[in-house]
Amino acid sequence: MSDAIVVEGVQKKYGPKRALDGLDLTVGRGTVHGVLGPNGSGKTTAVRILATLLRPDGGRAEVLGYDVRTHAREVRHRIGLLGQHAAVDEDLSGRQNLDMFGRLHHLGARKAAARADELLDRFGLADTGRKAVKQYSGGMRRRLDLAASLITDPGVLYLDEPTTGLDPRGRTEVWSAVRSLVGGGTTVLLTTQYLEEADQLADRISVLDAGRVIADGTADELKAKTGGDRIDVVVHDGRQLPCVADLLRAFAAGEVTVDEDRRLAGAPVSDRMAALTQVVRALEDAAVEAEDIAVRRPTLDEVFLHLTGTDGERGEAA
Repeated sequence: MSDAIVVEGVQKKYGPKRALDGLDLTVGRGTVHGVLGPNGSGKTTAVRILATLLRPDGGRAEVLGYDVRTHAREVRHRIGLLGQHAAVDEDLSGRQNLDMFGRLHHLGARKAAARADELLDRFGLADTGRKAVKQYSGGMRRRLDLAASLITDPGVLYLDEPTTGLDPRGRTEVWSAVRSLVGGGTTVLLTTQYLEEADQLADRISVLDAGRVIADGTADELKAKTGGDRIDVVVHDGRQLPCVADLLRAFAAGEVTVDEDRRLAGAPVSDRMAALTQVVRALEDAAVEAEDIAVRRPTLDEVFLHLTGTDGERGEAA
């Protein structure tokens, strides 16, 4: 089975600025592929090109086997797009919105109405389908947006920062809906600033910086790039931190770090369980009172900082 999305050497300039500088990306069918990167890294530009809203200046991009430049119409018939901002009419009901989208896509009155009812039920909105959208919660509105993007049952769905501004409950509702879609065979390309979102949803993740992919892999593979497992020790008395740091160096597989404000010393380790046992014994022998000892994997936040050297906040969005 061929890949759903293939991008090779795509370039895009806005005046002197290179938004995409030789972007390469491959997305397997029936998967969620996360795209992470600081503001200005090219995430949204890439989505716009794959949605045929922008023409690339160079390179090649295909969606479900169709070139985005030479077969744009065929691509549009096979994709859905959920952008950062709501596309529904707040004065209409949820059902009226979906029915309208169906008619705009030339489904015909009967088929549009049936599709609206099907999507309302699928996204848990059947009971509120006749209410005006302005009465919906943030999570309900976003689920309705997601339903609208699926009115034509697309094979590929682009989610461009889909949970921006939602509270944790609303975000979880959208995550559940996305998992259901992928379970049904839809391919999802997800751009997000929430690293936890990529960790929860993505089968594979590409990290963009300066318009190109600088890392690609599963969440676990990317986390391994920062040194694998770590052991952290929080002490009761911050004056004991130098002693703890010295103890950790005997078991560390890399540099020991010390955070005086948090009274924490940590280090990467190669064998998590053996290191945990050895550190506990060493702390007891040295009479160090520890408030907490934990072995953990690096977070995607740490991976992101390690790979890009930023916290995701840059001036320009692209």
